[in-house]
Amino acid sequence: MFRILVADDEEEIRNLLELYLQNAGYDVVKAGTGKEALAAIRSQRIDLCLLDIMMPEMDGFHVLKEIRTFSNMPVIILSAKDQDTDKILGLDLGADDYIVKPFNPLEAVARVNSNIRRFTALGSAGDKTESQKDVPKLVRGDLTLDPVSCQLLRGDKKINLTASEYRIMCLFMENPGRVFTKQQIGEAGWGDYVSDNSIMVCISKLREKLAPEDPNAYIVTIRGLGYRMKV
Repeated sequence: MFRILVADDEEEIRNLLELYLQNAGYDVVKAGTGKEALAAIRSQRIDLCLLDIMMPEMDGFHVLKEIRTFSNMPVIILSAKDQDTDKILGLDLGADDYIVKPFNPLEAVARVNSNIRRFTALGSAGDKTESQKDVPKLVRGDLTLDPVSCQLLRGDKKINLTASEYRIMCLFMENPGRVFTKQQIGEAGWGDYVSDNSIMVCISKLREKLAPEDPNAYIVTIRGLGYRMKV
């Protein structure tokens, strides 16, 4: 059974999401502050986090930033802030999805289902089948992507990726030289529509992680079309 952390300072929202998620077959852990959320993630297995932004002790953005130092688990932001700048900041820090309050709890469950499904399909959670263990690594130049461990290496240096970044790198490394539109990249990374600005931020973040000394070393912008990975 997958375990979902609901981190929100409003008890009513925590209890409502707990009810709907349990009805959907999930185990639920709740936290009312940012520090409680981090403590829960560090002390037990959490498969996905629903994370509110405005929380006492530590806000959701700081919690997310801390999570990304040690985990690539899916994180869905819950926020009353619906400005593009807030969404972009959340995605830039490593969020996989963004739900604006007030929201339909059935939509939240659907988003959880979608992110869990994509995350486990990558082999990032749960046991690996024998067929998964036989999946070959993708090697492009000095980059190596392991679909089993879901790790990306540049030489022998590990590059930490969020789930969305990992899916986008899979797309690029499986199709080096092919140009992908922003829509195709958005569907690969998030499985849904995201704004062009969000995709541009994600690509910028990937470039910084891959080669901070040369932003165009691996991913090239094709003006008016999209992006491609250098062959």
